[in-house]
Amino acid sequence: MRSYLFKGAEVFAPEAKGCCDVLCVGPKVVALGDLGGVCIPGMEVVDGRGLLLLPGFIDNHVHILGGGGEGGPATRTPEMPVEDPLTGGITTVIGVLGTDDVTRSVASLVAKARGLWAEGISAWVMVGSYQLPVATLTGSIRSDIALVEQVIGVGEVALSDHRSSQPSLEELLKIASAARVGGMLKGFGGKVNVHMGDGPRGLSMLREAAQGTEIPVDQFIPTHVNRNPDLFREAVAFALDGGVVDLTTSTTPQFLEEGEVKCSRGLKEMLHAGVDPSRICFSSDGQGSLPVFDQGGRFKGLTVGRVTSLWEEVRDAVQEEGVPLETAVRVITSSPALFHRLPGKGFVAEGFDADLVLVDQDLRIRHVLSRGVMAVRDRELLLKGTFSPR
Repeated sequence: MRSYLFKGAEVFAPEAKGCCDVLCVGPKVVALGDLGGVCIPGMEVVDGRGLLLLPGFIDNHVHILGGGGEGGPATRTPEMPVEDPLTGGITTVIGVLGTDDVTRSVASLVAKARGLWAEGISAWVMVGSYQLPVATLTGSIRSDIALVEQVIGVGEVALSDHRSSQPSLEELLKIASAARVGGMLKGFGGKVNVHMGDGPRGLSMLREAAQGTEIPVDQFIPTHVNRNPDLFREAVAFALDGGVVDLTTSTTPQFLEEGEVKCSRGLKEMLHAGVDPSRICFSSDGQGSLPVFDQGGRFKGLTVGRVTSLWEEVRDAVQEEGVPLETAVRVITSSPALFHRLPGKGFVAEGFDADLVLVDQDLRIRHVLSRGVMAVRDRELLLKGTFSPR
């Protein structure tokens, strides 16, 4: 069992802790503070002076099996290799399906998550896709969440999108109720990840669900809410009313020119409007397709989302928008960990998982520790997937 002592780094847990030492033994953080006298056989001391130590990043919306397919079989995007998230400081992912539940399945999604776990990062999944009824393993949303180790919620259910199954309010409420009860039985969040399209209905159905029933507004996590200015403004109001919102970091110059709100700028604007950062998270939509459709809904082309965009947008929020690091880093650490109730994730604290990222003063990633294993050292990727060249 490997042990690491990170000496003298400035710790953001994500709250600022100042300069201190962090001791990791095996997969856990066991101590923080002035640990100069600690000596464990085989312990490796890592000089953290001049570096910033952060919790491992959580990407709560990734197409780990690949996504896309809107333009035919040749547009199915590839699976995510474990090297991609580790390079970007991501030590935890939550996998989703998306549009294609025909050539991809929940069973394959769960198997991919297990594979990623075996290769060195933590991975959970949401059951279902854009289509209804929700695709499950056991025939029940509640049973999938309560009994299948990797399953923690439902998603991504699509609203306000021409690819959606156009669920009724009653159908959406039944999904949310089943996910919530399944989460309670498991001890996880049991959230419903909601893909938001460009349609004019926006978040209206989620507001109606929260206002007309006992289901709390934060049972839903609407994602892609920065895709246009009108939806973004709705998302600000939704978060101010206690909702949780998810901004997508993968984008293209064309999307930004057409009005998509850049995540770093969106975070600043939400904070300025009074939204608590605990109600905001970023996700990459990694390996998902970023399709372009014309006004008639006809496919025109696509690019692929990148998990490495997650840290890039947090970095831009700090360096270009002036958001304090301890606030900005919450949207990819403590906030998603608390939303989903991920055990041992999102914080640098005794008893939590040894998922750590050390960055330099320019916020470039230097070291990554994933469940106590050194995955990136001095910017060199050490931990590689089963089929990667050695």
